[in-house]
Amino acid sequence: MNTAIVKPQWGPLTIALMVLGFVVWWPLGLAMLAYILWGEMFGGSAEKAEGFVNRSRAWAERCGPRGHAFRHGFHHSSGNAAFDDYRAEQLRRLEEERKRLDEEVNAFHEYMRNLRMAKDREEFDRFMRDRNGNRPNYGGSDHGQNA
Repeated sequence: MNTAIVKPQWGPLTIALMVLGFVVWWPLGLAMLAYILWGEMFGGSAEKAEGFVNRSRAWAERCGPRGHAFRHGFHHSSGNAAFDDYRAEQLRRLEEERKRLDEEVNAFHEYMRNLRMAKDREEFDRFMRDRNGNRPNYGGSDHGQNA
């Protein structure tokens, strides 16, 4: 027996209640929207609720206990040993290539840091030359003397 007064579907009554809920207090409107979208799982059609449960179970099995499948790769067997060996070799090769690219990125960042340091040193030297009237040794022994 279905005891729901308002069926969880897009109809004039549910839309009006949702709008009224947003006008009165926004969480009520949000609750009504959630009821319209997912209300079938809570006392609605058993077929739709069962379908949702089956889809959720399939997704959980696909992702496995490690989390999302796309993050960890697919580690299950294809049933063909030659293909599994080929796949393992290609994944190993890709991992080596990724490590090599990471090393290149780190080397490039180090190069850019050195360039910035050289530019900063050049700007500082120029500042000190201009400030001290083109004296060659701004930090030397005749620092406080006027020639």
